[in-house]
Amino acid sequence: MSVDVEVDQARTDKRVAAILVSLALAANNAGAYALSIVAARLLAPSAFGELSSLLAVLVIGVVPAMGLQTVVALRVARKPQDTGTLLALGLTTSAIVAAIGLILAPVLVFVLHLDSVVPALLLAVTLGPLTLLGLFHGLLQGSGRFARLAGLMALEGAGKVGGSLIGLVIGGNATGALAGTAIGSYLVIFCGWLLCGRQRPRKAGWHAGDVLHAAQAMLALVLLVNLDLVLARHTLPASEAGEYALGAIVTKIAYWLPQAVGVLVLPRFANGDDRRRILPAALAVCAALDALVLLVSLVAGPRLLSFIGGPGYAASTMPVWPFALAGSMLALVQILLFSRLAAGDRRVTVLMWATVLVETVLVTTWLHSSATQVVTVAACCAGALALSGAVLEWRSRRSADS
Repeated sequence: MSVDVEVDQARTDKRVAAILVSLALAANNAGAYALSIVAARLLAPSAFGELSSLLAVLVIGVVPAMGLQTVVALRVARKPQDTGTLLALGLTTSAIVAAIGLILAPVLVFVLHLDSVVPALLLAVTLGPLTLLGLFHGLLQGSGRFARLAGLMALEGAGKVGGSLIGLVIGGNATGALAGTAIGSYLVIFCGWLLCGRQRPRKAGWHAGDVLHAAQAMLALVLLVNLDLVLARHTLPASEAGEYALGAIVTKIAYWLPQAVGVLVLPRFANGDDRRRILPAALAVCAALDALVLLVSLVAGPRLLSFIGGPGYAASTMPVWPFALAGSMLALVQILLFSRLAAGDRRVTVLMWATVLVETVLVTTWLHSSATQVVTVAACCAGALALSGAVLEWRSRRSADS
């Protein structure tokens, strides 16, 4: 009887952890959306465009944090390690990322047509703590402390978005918003240090290869999630590109909805036997969740665009379900990517970047006569990538069994 109680308790704990992580991720995404809405209303169009472009660069700049989190979570899950040595790894990585950001600040001023270098410098300063935050996420994730992880995620959203909003209201421009983001980010990493045990850094080996490999794989995934929107903006007329941007919101919903699944299963992937057993279930859960998004997009059709964007899009006839399908395929790709990274399979990175190249070439040179063509290419590329990842996984299992 006690064994049954323990099993039930474990299942309950997993459900609670999944709910907490899902709520924290949803709150963060909602906060980012709210920041965009407030900024659009407070700033002039040119200033809003400046802030939006800088925040887009920030999304790319935190990719090393995602790679660091993945590497640390897998290392802790395989074998509990001295937090101090991993903290040294995180500090080194964050310092390198911040230094690169400072070096590239003048380039951002030129590319984004900024009036001052200050916003670019503030962005670089923000990248440091946000990269280190990936370490704290990885420590909590790898050790299975998901309630604390959810709490840190919630604090992250409150610190970044809250700081940005306060800075935006006080400063009234992109510089004020980014200053608030930087201050909020430093407060969050202090909370993360407290939650992870207040360890002091100790000298450790520099695992550059692992972090770089994970970071570039995650960068390719981030690009795939956003690439079709950029290509649509580049190739389609302005009116169609605006409709496409609304459809891309459905893609993001389908991609982000099962995010908690990846957070929960990544530590389990560190063990080969657990990975082979859990992966099919994780893929099934992702598919089931995204089936709801796909069903809604099929039933609602183009009416969903007017619901999201307002009456100005009531006349749109653009199908929405391909956007949901593209996001669903990318959600499956993420789970398969975590599995292959845990197995040390570097072929998956080649597949990811090859898909980025193929999608870019197809859209820019051939299939860009309509929004439907562009999203169809995105969905097909994501589906082909998911299938390729599944083939890699199947071959790996056959090799392990033989």
